[in-house]
Amino acid sequence: MKNRYLALIALVLVQLFYGVTFTFANDVIGGGHIMPFGFIVLRVSFAGALFWLLSLITSSKKIDTKDFPKLIKAAFFGVALNMLTFFKGLQYTTPINGSVIMITVPIIVLILSTILLNEKINKTKVFGISLGLFGALILSLYGQRTESGNNILLGNFLIFINAASYSYYLILIKKLTNKYHPFDFIKWLFLFGSLMVLPFGFYELTLVDWISLPAYIWFSIVFVIVFATFGTYILNPLALTNLKATTVSTFLYLQPIFAGIFAILMGSDRLDSIKVSAALLIFIGVYLVSK
Repeated sequence: MKNRYLALIALVLVQLFYGVTFTFANDVIGGGHIMPFGFIVLRVSFAGALFWLLSLITSSKKIDTKDFPKLIKAAFFGVALNMLTFFKGLQYTTPINGSVIMITVPIIVLILSTILLNEKINKTKVFGISLGLFGALILSLYGQRTESGNNILLGNFLIFINAASYSYYLILIKKLTNKYHPFDFIKWLFLFGSLMVLPFGFYELTLVDWISLPAYIWFSIVFVIVFATFGTYILNPLALTNLKATTVSTFLYLQPIFAGIFAILMGSDRLDSIKVSAALLIFIGVYLVSK
């Protein structure tokens, strides 16, 4: 039971890091300091280096040769395709469309878990996912912005590929966590992921004027690498060792809440009754799914 509570705390921290990161990553990319694919290469490669350093001070189980194809597949869906389609999709669609599509992740995981992992789905879990989905939709659609993307259809398609890719990734690493401790395989995940994203973002990295980057941008870069990448990719697999994939994915509904709270603290948003009601629906939904 203690491990279960620790897993739930880990999932809350994951969504907290992701929620805050929307602001930091947007300031880095939106400000033109680093182009999207270049930022992905920086994020994945440096986080990968941290994982390999961590492996030097932790005991590690040798990965069976037959499991490396699974690791390569997980790196493709959970690191390369996941990140590349998300950042590229946001270039073409609106942030609101992207956030609404990402809410489909728990539904996709629910379907895949039933098919691939034979997880039993009860009425309480379905009701909890539905409540969380409804609350997240309210929270996202209520703050809809008026600007249009350059190519809404293409952008929405790329964001959906991102959502489906991340959902399948959760299923893949669930199978790996049944056999290995996350510390055993995440370093390989990011090594393969770094090699996959390098061709897409290397040139963009060469265009960065590193000397002129403001201190705040450096802080944002470090936060995204250390907390939103290194931290989240450790905590998610650790949670999966004690929880079902559907439970882990449903905590994604907390992201808009943390993002909203951070925006309020930064003075870029305000609190009202609709946002509070939506947040309550999300919390109740997460509670029902995590029971």
